[in-house]
Amino acid sequence: MRFFKIILLISVIFIGSCSSERNTFTNRAFHNLTSHYNAYYLSDVKIKEVVTEVQTNYKEDYTQVLPVFFPIDSATIQANKEKLESARDLASKAIEWHRISKWVDDSYYLIGKIDYLQGQFDDAQNAFKYVNVNSKDKDLRHQALIALLRLYVDLEEVENANFTIDYLSKESDIKDENRYELYRTLAYYYEKRADQNGVIGALDRTIEYAKDPKEKSRINFILAQRYQREGLDALAYDFYQKAQEGNPPYERSFYSQLFAQQVAELNASKDLKKVRNYYESLYKDPKNRDLKDVIVYEQALFEEKQGDIPLTIDLLHQAAKEPGSNERLKGYIYEKLADIHLDEFRDYRATKYYLDSALTYIPEGSPAAVQIASQKETLDQFVFHVERIQSNDSLLVLSELSEEDQRVIAEQFIQSEEERLIAEAKAQEEPESSGIFDNLLAFADRGSGSSTFYFDNGVAMQQGAIDFYRTWGDRPLQDNWRRRAVVFDNSESETLEDEESGEEVEEESNPLNQLPSIEDLLAQIPSTEEDISTLNQELEESYFELGKLLYFDLSEAENSIENLEVLVREYPQSSRKPEAYYLLYLAQKDQNGNSQQYVSRLNREYPESQYTYFVNNPDAASGNLAYIESSKRYEEAYNLYYSGKFQQAGQLIKSTLEDYPLTRNTERLLLLDIMVTGKLESKARYRERLESYIENSEEGALKELARNMLIPLLSSEELAALNPVDSAAVESDSTNVAENDSTEISNPLPDSPFQLNDSQTHIVVLVMSPDEAKEAQGVVGDLEVFHAKNFSNARLRTGEMNMDRENAIFIISPFTDGEKAKTYFEKFLTDFESDKISDQIKNNSFFISIENFQVLNRTKNIEEYRAFFKVAYQ
Repeated sequence: MRFFKIILLISVIFIGSCSSERNTFTNRAFHNLTSHYNAYYLSDVKIKEVVTEVQTNYKEDYTQVLPVFFPIDSATIQANKEKLESARDLASKAIEWHRISKWVDDSYYLIGKIDYLQGQFDDAQNAFKYVNVNSKDKDLRHQALIALLRLYVDLEEVENANFTIDYLSKESDIKDENRYELYRTLAYYYEKRADQNGVIGALDRTIEYAKDPKEKSRINFILAQRYQREGLDALAYDFYQKAQEGNPPYERSFYSQLFAQQVAELNASKDLKKVRNYYESLYKDPKNRDLKDVIVYEQALFEEKQGDIPLTIDLLHQAAKEPGSNERLKGYIYEKLADIHLDEFRDYRATKYYLDSALTYIPEGSPAAVQIASQKETLDQFVFHVERIQSNDSLLVLSELSEEDQRVIAEQFIQSEEERLIAEAKAQEEPESSGIFDNLLAFADRGSGSSTFYFDNGVAMQQGAIDFYRTWGDRPLQDNWRRRAVVFDNSESETLEDEESGEEVEEESNPLNQLPSIEDLLAQIPSTEEDISTLNQELEESYFELGKLLYFDLSEAENSIENLEVLVREYPQSSRKPEAYYLLYLAQKDQNGNSQQYVSRLNREYPESQYTYFVNNPDAASGNLAYIESSKRYEEAYNLYYSGKFQQAGQLIKSTLEDYPLTRNTERLLLLDIMVTGKLESKARYRERLESYIENSEEGALKELARNMLIPLLSSEELAALNPVDSAAVESDSTNVAENDSTEISNPLPDSPFQLNDSQTHIVVLVMSPDEAKEAQGVVGDLEVFHAKNFSNARLRTGEMNMDRENAIFIISPFTDGEKAKTYFEKFLTDFESDKISDQIKNNSFFISIENFQVLNRTKNIEEYRAFFKVAYQ
């Protein structure tokens, strides 16, 4: 009876302690125990499992600098959705069921981590902020702040990140585990900002607090990579050696040894044979079977440093064929081949095709892929026009021959292709190692590569296939017994399908299927005047577009001249001829050639052309060089200021003002220098300089900006005495929009004298009255600043001319096609600012093709073109 009473008493105490409302010692002990080792513990384990899986699934690319944090793969997170939701449910129970336990805030922190992994950044931010504000556990608050810092870095919220860093830097008693995460997150912060020194400094501190040997090895490897890229080989060598400690994965250990040898011995060694033997030994090591492409690639880079470009190219080709565990490396190999063919040989065609190959291996959307795709745009156009010129030229030459001669050439082409296929098969024959037992095999010479057994000899098989084709034609691989077997098969339809699919595979693998028939080749030769005319039109377009590409995008003035000369010589009636003359004028001028001949031709043949105006007024197109240079430096200083590099910004401003003391940028540079003062010096000095600027400046808009900057520094009495800003001069955009919308389209597109041709060169036109044109003289400078900031590589020019007594125009040119003109025009409407022209002039501007401008220059009917412009482009 006493025993049952004791059990009953314990049960009552236990049941009473389950209450989350009673804050007694027994209740707290119970809830601390159960929330920690049940809900919280299990939730934490599940989260760690998901994080581990993210790291395991990520394929490290050791040829590139490793990221500080493993990227979070959304596919892995989605695959673990149930596990994360289970972890969230457990953490929520720890909060709801055990409200008086000391693990409630820790559970909120876990929920924040789950939200972060699932990309719910707002919820994660709220959870971390809640923990930081409410938790009494200093270590947990530090954890939450560090997690919050990483989130700010992800979201590129620099100011919040800087505030968090500043706050944590003033905190004391941060335990080692949190310091490790803090310095690692700081390294991530500097990595995002491309601050190499910052990353190295933060990772150096991270190493001091790292406890996991494998993670320590990884950080050492990152430091080694970064030191190597900084040219600090001795430091890089030490860290590569340290990266081999802690039982790292074999691949990291391999790269550590390879790169350590590079920085310590290979780069400095004058014994080339020793270096090559080193790579050879790595290549032969069975453990490196899946890393052969890496070894050959690194040897290629070494040979490139020795200046042996042919050997480098051979090794890169070999590396592309070797087996490997990292697909991306193939992309880097092809990218390297593209770089060599561009830099060494200026072979744009080969460069384009190598970049195409690179993109098949580098993941779409990655920075490398985006850069390659951008680089390839111009090369795609170049190759298209080059190949079209070659093809059309050949077809036009063939069209002038007799049918007998055409057939002979077609036969010779097919024969040469057959020989090429045989040569390729022979090149692919890899002789196996011959040994003393080879003569015991059923077929002699099997290991020699010149086998007498037909199916062991690829060259013989290729030759046999060609002989069969010559005798029997394109006959399917099928014979009598196979057809008879089909008749007795119960599953007749399935068997036939299998046979047909098998024959398709055999047909696809037959190299002769790559060859066209003679009839196919002859059918491509133009036989009518219409076909010949189409080919000539395409040639005319390609010569012109190729000339533009070579001059504007590839800076190949000499080759540009060759193609444009062909255009004006072979197609003297071309509508592109005036622009071709203008491009030839520019190219010859760049080459210090005879540019004046094209000035004469334009004045003689096209006196009313816009291009004639440009060559007669070269200064209007070139602009103020000092102003352009100071504009570039202003933009650079501005970017330095807003990236927090105030000291560097101040130095650049000072040197710019010394080199270019009197330009239209001077006032802006001075104001930017005052903003730097506000960051580096006292408020009193900042205020003093602002007041002086307001008193002395003549630029109204900049003076108003300075006044607004001064307001936060004024007292309430000073603010009260301040006159309100007169805003009556500010025009409403809505009025201009209404005016534009009221324009009626008097002529529909089909009846218009203008024609839509996006492939032509276009210009942007600002129309104004002669009086407005006089007041707008400074707009050219504002346009040059706008161009330097937004279209620095476009070689844009600005000019002015009178169209008639009522209309003067400012012209921005050239744009190689309508799409580029439209891109500029949209940017111009939204971002261009100038007090030299009204909003109405800006909003009534338009862009126009050269042919249409010539029509407009004759008709002088601007409203008619505006109607066309609205239909065609808007």
